[in-house]
Amino acid sequence: MKLPQLNLFSLLASSILIFSTCHLFNCMAHSQKRSEFMETLLDKSSELNYCSPSGIINDACCDYETVEKTNDIISPRISELVTTDFFKYYKLNLYKECPFWTEYGQCNNRACAVETIDQTHLPESWRNIVLGAIQTSSSGSQFLPFKSCEYRDQDFCVVEDEADIEGVYVNLLDNPERFTGYSGKSSNRVWEAIYGENCFNLVHDTDSSKISFNPASNRKQLGNFPKMKTEKVDNDVCFEKRVFYRLISGLHSSISIHICDEYLNQTTGQWGPNLDCFISRFSNYPERIENVYFTYVVLLRAISKMSEYLRVYEFCTGDKEQDAQVKRMVSELVNTADSCPGTFDEKQMFASPKSRLLKEEFKLHFRNVSRIMDCVGCDKCRLWGKLQISGFGTALKVLFSYDDEYFNPKVHPNLLTRTEIVALFNAFNRLSESLKAIERFRMMYQQVTIDLHDGEPSVPVNTEKTETPPIVIVGTQNFTNIHFPEIGFFINLLTSIKEITSSYVIKFYRLVVQLMEHLHIPVPVALKLIIKD
Repeated sequence: MKLPQLNLFSLLASSILIFSTCHLFNCMAHSQKRSEFMETLLDKSSELNYCSPSGIINDACCDYETVEKTNDIISPRISELVTTDFFKYYKLNLYKECPFWTEYGQCNNRACAVETIDQTHLPESWRNIVLGAIQTSSSGSQFLPFKSCEYRDQDFCVVEDEADIEGVYVNLLDNPERFTGYSGKSSNRVWEAIYGENCFNLVHDTDSSKISFNPASNRKQLGNFPKMKTEKVDNDVCFEKRVFYRLISGLHSSISIHICDEYLNQTTGQWGPNLDCFISRFSNYPERIENVYFTYVVLLRAISKMSEYLRVYEFCTGDKEQDAQVKRMVSELVNTADSCPGTFDEKQMFASPKSRLLKEEFKLHFRNVSRIMDCVGCDKCRLWGKLQISGFGTALKVLFSYDDEYFNPKVHPNLLTRTEIVALFNAFNRLSESLKAIERFRMMYQQVTIDLHDGEPSVPVNTEKTETPPIVIVGTQNFTNIHFPEIGFFINLLTSIKEITSSYVIKFYRLVVQLMEHLHIPVPVALKLIIKD
């Protein structure tokens, strides 16, 4: 066949076309890899099926199906509960200095800022607590704020004190946990300190130079999720150390899920779920999803253990009608927690007479993690990190510092502070929302898979007839129409490219090579390897 005469423009267009087809090959390879992986996860028979998991949760006493059914009942209740005045206002010392290193990585993004509230908007009884924290010094010439210890022997973390005059009140609803753009050395240093120095050496190395999520439109905005050489803890590691690591991993994974679920589209300015973010952060680490379920189970067990205490606790804000409503809501939630079969057996931990030292080490490490949260350079990230670690610490305090009889409210009416209860329920709510987000991402991918398998793209393609049919390049996220007016014979081969299966890719590239050779264009070695038999 005699090729038509090609002018300089056609030669340039041909070069662009070849570049575009190479881009297409990469996109198809990426799409095929992602599709194969996610289809495996969505297959109920697969052991790697963490996106729709089944069976007993490792180190727990229940299965994934039970947790998801329980969360279906709890999720709407806990999400409504945390919008009440008692649970949405939280006081903490947000601006403590980092105790371990000099922190210069302050986030300059507006999304990092925390909106604090004036005390005049708080219930009057809480304002009295703040005023009562001011005491006169022994000399009588100055007043000094009352300072309590950061933690008592029973505490697993630094407990926020509502009497701390340096603390600030925040409305958690005005400061949602989501993507802020906080990233780089500052964020990596925090997680490296947590995993490398406080996880009993279960994770020996982090490679913060590897970026897990790197889409073209947002690659500079999203913080790294450090990749570990191994994140799966062997069963020969003692149970207590495994639990510690899985709780930290569960928190980290839950935070990443929130970032992907509440992701800012830099183009539209809209917040919403980002499927690629979720896939890239969890595709090679199924244990991260497992650890979210495990952490949920541990906190659910803590709430169940203290159910008697919570049923009679006075949720006092000064609004009797709302306080009574909160009490009913909490009772309904703890009733659900109690009705759930055994989820986690805390009595297996520190059961040996020789484990007392291990328990103290466990406690010390968790306290260190709570103090590391003061080294987070983003105010909003620091807020939610400190709150959730405090919630986890409260759950551990309930499970391991007190026996069941301690939760008799008549004998020990002030066993926990308001900030501890607020932190526990808000941390539990974040885990509950993470499980619901996993379900949403699962359905999103199923829909994408259906669209691709049916040959119908999720983004509409221009179907209007033109004098020269367009090339439709199908990637994982968009479709690009490219017109080359003077090489119609080659265009016709590409008009139906979205329907070409992998078995025809080699034939397609042979045609590309033939065209390049005819035009005396050097054929890349990589392209020769593609068409090689």
